[in-house]
Amino acid sequence: MAAIKQTFFQECEEQLGELETGLIAIQDGDSDPEIVNAVFRAVHSIKGGAGAFNLDELVHFAHAFESVLDHLRAGRLTSSGDVLKTMLRAANLLADLVHAARDGVESDAARRDVLIAELCALDPDARDKDAGCTGEHNTGEDDAAFVPVAIVFDELEMEPAPAGNHFVIRFTPKPDLYAKANETALLIRELARLGETAVTCNFSGLPLLDELDPEGSYLIWTIELRTLQDEAAVRAVFEFVELDCELSVEQAFAAPEPDNAGLDALIQKMQETVEAELAEREALPNAAQTPSAEPPAGPGSPAQSPSGIPANKPEAGKPAQATIRVDLDRVDRLIDLVGELVINQAMLTQRMLEAGLARASGVANGLDELEQLTREIQDSVMAIRAQPVKSVFQRMPRLVREVAAMTGKSVRLTMEGENTEVDKTVIERLADPLTHMIRNAIDHGLEAPVQRIAANKPEEGLVRLSALHRSGRIVIEVTDDGAGIDRAKVKMLAAAKGLIAADAQLSDEEIDNLIFLPGFSTASTVSDISGRGVGMDVVKRSIQALGGRISIRSRPRQGSTFTMSLPLTLAVLDGMVVTVAGETLVIPLTAIIETLQPKSASVHGFGGDTKVIAIRDQFIPLIDVGCALGYRAIHADPSKSVVLLVESEGHARSALLVDAILGQRQVVIKSLEANYRHVEGIAAATILGDGRVALILDVDAVVAGSQETAAGYERVFATAG
Repeated sequence: MAAIKQTFFQECEEQLGELETGLIAIQDGDSDPEIVNAVFRAVHSIKGGAGAFNLDELVHFAHAFESVLDHLRAGRLTSSGDVLKTMLRAANLLADLVHAARDGVESDAARRDVLIAELCALDPDARDKDAGCTGEHNTGEDDAAFVPVAIVFDELEMEPAPAGNHFVIRFTPKPDLYAKANETALLIRELARLGETAVTCNFSGLPLLDELDPEGSYLIWTIELRTLQDEAAVRAVFEFVELDCELSVEQAFAAPEPDNAGLDALIQKMQETVEAELAEREALPNAAQTPSAEPPAGPGSPAQSPSGIPANKPEAGKPAQATIRVDLDRVDRLIDLVGELVINQAMLTQRMLEAGLARASGVANGLDELEQLTREIQDSVMAIRAQPVKSVFQRMPRLVREVAAMTGKSVRLTMEGENTEVDKTVIERLADPLTHMIRNAIDHGLEAPVQRIAANKPEEGLVRLSALHRSGRIVIEVTDDGAGIDRAKVKMLAAAKGLIAADAQLSDEEIDNLIFLPGFSTASTVSDISGRGVGMDVVKRSIQALGGRISIRSRPRQGSTFTMSLPLTLAVLDGMVVTVAGETLVIPLTAIIETLQPKSASVHGFGGDTKVIAIRDQFIPLIDVGCALGYRAIHADPSKSVVLLVESEGHARSALLVDAILGQRQVVIKSLEANYRHVEGIAAATILGDGRVALILDVDAVVAGSQETAAGYERVFATAG
């Protein structure tokens, strides 16, 4: 049971993500009815699963939320700004209730009751004693408030369907079904979305009013359904109530006569008993009693059950894609084993070369095939661990709403590229940097509403979060349309804090990068959001720890863009294997632009031991990797070496001088910090085919440590002339 409950909470996270995404899409003006249906299904799925585990607080709040969403999708409630604000706050609370239930802690009852009351106020059919409004079950203690209402069931004629299945569904709810806040009408309505329905109800078991148990269950439902879906899709509708009802689903070829014996007499008796009350009330709507048209959906939209899980046959002739849940530890173990396979394959290739076997020999050909298969296996395994950044992006809308409320600013968040995939280990470590950057964009980047209006800007500020693949890496950008970086203020504050000399001559780019220094903050007062001098330095360290880099583009009065460039995985790396002073190093291939053999005439001195190299009418800083890492004290002769043109943080270019290139290969990344300690200029390590350990170069660290003024060379030397 514990494993099933854990799976339920995992599914809740997915449903909460769908809920937030759907509500934001509606808020942005998307009128696709399927989005509303998806939002409803998400809440219904959480409620159904919570009922199975007797999570009463979660069930009752989800029921109140679900009731309002049902009115929204039925068109009885409009998606106005105030309505959506309440629903977004309800989505936040629903997430908190899920997490409280998962962690076994108490939830905020007062906050829950306030939001239930707000949801109740939105519900056109809400009543003071309704379970959906109070969040509690009706106990029957206040029997005087019970007013029976006559429900008239008309016989429904079904038009003959040209093809598909004809099911007869007999459904008898048990009292526990209603105790868990489930509703027969909603289940029947979901059936109606699968095809043509005809509904009849057997009242023969209904007692007289003085014998009726308010918490009892007496009705038997018969639903005829013509649909293109199979039996599994029909049963999926009852997924969360199958233990709380008697259910039969049978194939039929002729519609049975409806059993309405005694129905007219019973309705007449009920009408006479409550005639006065009925004069002031309208009959409750029941959408399941009229033939239902197919639900509106976009092309290829799959038919879904209330759980939000697509039916087995979403479209005729197109089988659903099967998925399984696998423990992440097993996937990680598989990744490790594939890494060892890559290392052993490289070792076999090395042994073949040492043995002097010809490249055209049968053994060599077999090893080439093994290398290709190993690469395909590795790519496939990495694809298993790849996940869309959506799981991190979905947390940001709530953060934006909370920070906007704390700062008194009006903010709109737009997101692009949520389905961009990256290794899960990268995703897990993205949340904190993104959180800091979004908070910084709202608190420091966006102006107050009064200032925006004075600057002829919309009162509502815009923050854009985007992700895309570029050159074998993932690039994530956080952009705001605020005032941009006040460089004069930044420089003044940095000098006042002793972070730079008061008379330091800095470029705009260098001033912008001062905000990444530890202890730097532009906030005038310390608050819950900022002001303690921690945040952006943490972002930079976190990104660099992932093997990435971060850069800034800012324009006064137009806003700023923070760009993070990260590797797609922390498990494998395509690298260039080089030698430096007798040591073997690996340089990430994504950082290398080109390689070249320099001529003596193209290398020039620039103060002390600093050298630059002329490449296509530009002077580029030349860095001897051997000297930078302490392998040698005397600079190598450039004319007898190889230059690798690389692009580092801030898109600045540098030239790395190495002794020779051994080749290009994919290597398995091993953490140096976890197995030894941090080494400046080294990002990680790997094992080569000969069994030796090779260090993986941290290009950004080497460039920054060897030449702090590297970014200014192109300004000093505009052309080679």
